[in-house]
Amino acid sequence: MLAGELISNVIPPLRTSDTVRKALERMNEFKLYHLPIVNEIQYLGLVSEEELMEARDMEIAIGALPVKLLNTFTFENAHIYEVIRLFSELQLSVVPVLDQQKNYLGIVSINNLLNFTANLYSVSEPGGIIVLSISNRNNSLAHMAQIVEADNAQILSSYINVFPDSTRLEVTLKINKTEISAIVAAFERYDYEVKAVFNNSSHDDDSMDRFDSFMNYLNV
Repeated sequence: MLAGELISNVIPPLRTSDTVRKALERMNEFKLYHLPIVNEIQYLGLVSEEELMEARDMEIAIGALPVKLLNTFTFENAHIYEVIRLFSELQLSVVPVLDQQKNYLGIVSINNLLNFTANLYSVSEPGGIIVLSISNRNNSLAHMAQIVEADNAQILSSYINVFPDSTRLEVTLKINKTEISAIVAAFERYDYEVKAVFNNSSHDDDSMDRFDSFMNYLNV
């Protein structure tokens, strides 16, 4: 997945002629605390809500303010991991996307990224979750998949958590079955340490309904 594939066309950028009030209202409308400033297709930088809140005159044009713009962006062919890095390291709510000529194309919002991540990890799919603690020398996803598939199941998604100064890894597997006790027992027979098990079944509480409502709330 590349940055250009996650661009949102719903959220328009700001212009230097836009007022502080308009900028703050747009941030509030889309539940963001950064927005790009663009003139035509020229990207000028990101302005933050914090900077705009310090303005004494809400009707003054943004271009007339001595605000500090963040010169942060990524290119359309950048991998999604680069976008995630920018969100995390700079605590952004949007990441502007430019073409190779540095023309503005659009933004990836934190909401777009959250929806992408939910799809990536099959969050909305029913199934069970198994958390394993393993040695980094025994990190064979192929072997884990064999154990799961032996019970006529499949791994929908997986991720690894690495601990500093440790040879242990934590592997989380999302399985496409809610009844996973046999799979858990199989992992234990193969001397895997099962740290946690979660079952996402239809008779659980309304957590899935709450998740869907949360995603709808963020979907702009």
